[in-house]
Amino acid sequence: MVGRRMGEGLYKMIRRFFSKNLQKYKQSCTQLLKLSKNEARNIIDTMETILCDADGVLWLYYGPVSDSPRIFNCLRERGKKCYICTNNSTRSREGLLKKALQYGFQINIQNILTSAHTLAHYLKDLEFLNTVYIIGKEGIAQELDAVDIKHTQTGPDILNCTLDEYIEHIRLESDVGAVVVGFDDHISFPKLMKALHYLEGGERCLFLATNTDETFSRTSVICPGSGVIVRSVEFGAKRTATIIGKPSTYLCSSLIKSGELRPETTLMIGDRGNIDILFGYNCGFHTMLVGSGIHGLDDVRKWRNSNDPELYKQVPDFYLPKFGDLMQILYH
Repeated sequence: MVGRRMGEGLYKMIRRFFSKNLQKYKQSCTQLLKLSKNEARNIIDTMETILCDADGVLWLYYGPVSDSPRIFNCLRERGKKCYICTNNSTRSREGLLKKALQYGFQINIQNILTSAHTLAHYLKDLEFLNTVYIIGKEGIAQELDAVDIKHTQTGPDILNCTLDEYIEHIRLESDVGAVVVGFDDHISFPKLMKALHYLEGGERCLFLATNTDETFSRTSVICPGSGVIVRSVEFGAKRTATIIGKPSTYLCSSLIKSGELRPETTLMIGDRGNIDILFGYNCGFHTMLVGSGIHGLDDVRKWRNSNDPELYKQVPDFYLPKFGDLMQILYH
């Protein structure tokens, strides 16, 4: 027992040493594959917690990124606390868990952090008692259901007549106390009109958004993301939404406060500088950009060469072409 305690104490001392040593990599965009295997492995070994974005990092629209389930599971086997941390609000945590398990990721629901789940608990903590008007999909509705918060239906709301006729017969809720905006592929004129109507009530009506991701990819087509819808509502309402997802710190604030997650030994891995890397920066985490999604090294060069300090915050500590490239560090 004494020997075991001494071993654990030595391990923690070594981890603290390497943790301090990591400061030299801050916003350096160090390419891990260009380091020696020992140096790269020491960096990963220092991390107690790994946060992984989902879309663009662990999987793409057609399935998991090469070797990502194996690497994710390997990190867990090595004692890391591994989380999936996503802005995607189209699925509930249960739905995302089912997808992850189907792809071969070994994870439980407590280690899945989503903007929709965090938003629902944000409202619950406020003891919110009114109805939520949703521009979004089932993931938001299901998370609100889980905490017994009333909400409007999701799905199509179509202008299939003249505007005057629609307004004459419009059905409006009388007790809406929050407008929530996320990704909605059924976004329409009626939905925007209703959101603006409810928000006209001023601060009595909360204005929340799951995230502001600008775009996402489906095969060769670029699709508008939640941010396009959020900015439209903001413009019309002349109000700014409270953003619950990345890069705001809400997703991890309770874990940090409880001590479950320590920023100095946490690595955030993502594919977007203005979402994932900025989130890591805001939380005080170490950050790694992977090139399998939206942003790459050309983008990092632009941020680094910019005179805008806000853009410089998006420069990551580390870079890998894809998450699965950790295989070369952990296994060789």
